[in-house]
Amino acid sequence: MEQIHIEIAYALPHSHYLKSFTVDASTTVQTAILQSGILQQFAEIDLRENKVGVFGRPVKLTDGLKNGDRIEIYRPLLADPKEIRRKRAAQQQEQQQEQQQKQQRELAAQKAAEKLNKGETR
Repeated sequence: MEQIHIEIAYALPHSHYLKSFTVDASTTVQTAILQSGILQQFAEIDLRENKVGVFGRPVKLTDGLKNGDRIEIYRPLLADPKEIRRKRAAQQQEQQQEQQQKQQRELAAQKAAEKLNKGETR
């Protein structure tokens, strides 16, 4: 049976895991992951939860592999990107409102000072 060369990659917060090995050409993504032994090394990987991809492209566990493929096991996101954008937009809006209020106060103080100066010059 024909053999192909593949890699398994898993990014950790401060390092990464990369293993190169050969498998049968008919091997699926899931079978390659199981054969790699990575699940024994990293108990936090759950193939029901963790998404997988090949070179950044999402794939199914039942997909086949090609010579040179790098299977990537993705960790769950720590925060929802939409929620982060929403919070950032709210903060920016709040900062803009605070800046507008500050400018209005400064303008009011400037007008009051001008009134006082006009009163003193008469």
